[in-house]
Amino acid sequence: MSRIHNAFTALMGIPTPIVAAPMAGASGGALAAQTSAAGAFGFVGAGYLTPSRIQDELSLARAQLLLSDEDPLPIGVGYLAWKLEKDPSSGVDLLDVSLSNRVQAIWLAFGNSINRWIEYIRSYDASSGRERKTLIFVQVSSVKEALIAIQEWKVDVLVAQGSESGGHGYSATPPLLTLVPSILAVLPKDGPPLLAAGGLSTGGHVASLLVLGVSGVVLGTRFLVTEESCYNEVQKNVLVMASGNAYRTLDWPEGVDGRAIYNKTVQDVDGGVDIKTVQENFNKATQDKDPDRMLVWAGTGVDLVTEIQTAQDVVREIVADMMKHLSFVSTLIAT
Repeated sequence: MSRIHNAFTALMGIPTPIVAAPMAGASGGALAAQTSAAGAFGFVGAGYLTPSRIQDELSLARAQLLLSDEDPLPIGVGYLAWKLEKDPSSGVDLLDVSLSNRVQAIWLAFGNSINRWIEYIRSYDASSGRERKTLIFVQVSSVKEALIAIQEWKVDVLVAQGSESGGHGYSATPPLLTLVPSILAVLPKDGPPLLAAGGLSTGGHVASLLVLGVSGVVLGTRFLVTEESCYNEVQKNVLVMASGNAYRTLDWPEGVDGRAIYNKTVQDVDGGVDIKTVQENFNKATQDKDPDRMLVWAGTGVDLVTEIQTAQDVVREIVADMMKHLSFVSTLIAT
């Protein structure tokens, strides 16, 4: 496999600057492990999992990577910071599972006290005598958030999430091609590597963002449609069959949106159907795996996802496509 050398790949010790996002309900230990095994970097989405369930996923990843319990684990775990903040003592328990497993990285997003958890992770590392510190990824959606993460929290990796992302995001977030240059303009030369996330599915997408100046790219929807994803076959097939107008942004309270496949559940909301009826129909659809009403998160790049593959095949295909586009860029420079 061709290698990309930059600040991010050097920090992570990987050959390719591709990250599989920590998606709640989809990114388990198998997906994280196989992504990392292919030379990219995979995350488990802790989401709403209990400590024991997180341990199960980390044990699965460890087994697939043929690692002993004493070995560091070359994957990450992503946490919803608001979930940690809801019950701080339980939040500590959730983090401790990952830290005791010596995962390489922890991703934090959507919280009001993210600095609290960064301090806890740093303190845990110091007290445990960990040889290499846990790398902290923080997701941001504005220049203001980026500056706080860089200057005050001293994060290891910054993730810029554009409005094109599937799943949750802030409604005021600008498109990725506006957000990334805005953050790059204020990013110090010795600042953390910047990753781009939102609507990205192909090697061409990765190449274009690298040329723009980021150090890596995060893909979500592309990894939802893998054999290792925790999505069920109905959800995967919905994504593969999604058409150009199949997705839209759903409004959530307090400025947070959720981007998913547009279906009958959303049609009912738009049509003014009583919310209790909508919820009852949705719960039944989830139980019955009804593709017309169940929730299927997806970013704007879903149209470019056309088949179910293994995570390793996805990484290899993206890398080959990325290198082709980067080689083409070099031919545009006249000497």
